[in-house]
Amino acid sequence: MILAFFISIYQPPTICTAIDGDTLRCSEIGRVRLLGIDAPEMAGHCRKGRVCAPGDPEKSKAQLARLIAPGVVISPVTRDRYGRTVAQVYVGGKNVACEMLRNGLAVYKPAWDNGGRLVADCR
Repeated sequence: MILAFFISIYQPPTICTAIDGDTLRCSEIGRVRLLGIDAPEMAGHCRKGRVCAPGDPEKSKAQLARLIAPGVVISPVTRDRYGRTVAQVYVGGKNVACEMLRNGLAVYKPAWDNGGRLVADCR
């Protein structure tokens, strides 16, 4: 019975790659957008008329790739209009989006923070 409990709460890490500073590609899930943040767009990806996050997109992507290297635990929240899973993503118990914010490689978007979940995690 105790073993069943631990099996039910254990989530093995998922291996993902960074597409940019706020989006991952994960084998079992597909594209995953980090909840509540916006990172600089890769060259040519900032759509006309949109105000994109400032900063170096390559640096942001590289940092996200380093953070997720050991594998991640994904806690899905919703889907966005592009069909991506929007999720809180954790490595070693730390929220990856919070780390991107702390490192100055993304900006917080309150309108994208479903119920203030990211704010609560980053405290």
